[in-house]
Amino acid sequence: MSPGGDKASVLARLAAGLREFYVAPYRRTFARAQRDEDDLFMLMVFAESLGVPNPATWYTLELMPVMYERFHDWHRRMGMERSPLDHVGCC
Repeated sequence: MSPGGDKASVLARLAAGLREFYVAPYRRTFARAQRDEDDLFMLMVFAESLGVPNPATWYTLELMPVMYERFHDWHRRMGMERSPLDHVGCC
């Protein structure tokens, strides 16, 4: 091996360690923020299916099949035993 290869390996491990050191304390916060954003988005999509106007209708319509797959996890996390929408999901 060349001496430059060892140096690159050490630097890569050091960079990975520093990244982990600075990111680790905030990992849960970022995950919670992502989940909250996903919940808001799902609420907008399904509110539209109930007739509540959505300003982004044209863009969210094609995402409905993806949302159906994730709807079960969402309503369980919100504390609902059964799906609040009869035509979405089978719980």
